[in-house]
Amino acid sequence: MILLTDEEVIELTDRKKRESQRKVLNELSIPFRIRPDGSLVILRAAMEVALGHEEKNKRSASPKMRL
Repeated sequence: MILLTDEEVIELTDRKKRESQRKVLNELSIPFRIRPDGSLVILRAAMEVALGHEEKNKRSASPKMRL
């Protein structure tokens, strides 16, 4: 499980305040959780899926026909 760092959250949201970061994440449909201290927990994989990123190493489920 790989989480975004605080610096990456700031870069992603372009916001430093946590409340503002939460608003941006909600607008981008990126799922997150809030820790008891108020910091945000964001899985890198969830962020990539929400932003439409596909893994380059992911293989297709069906075989490809090669001619």
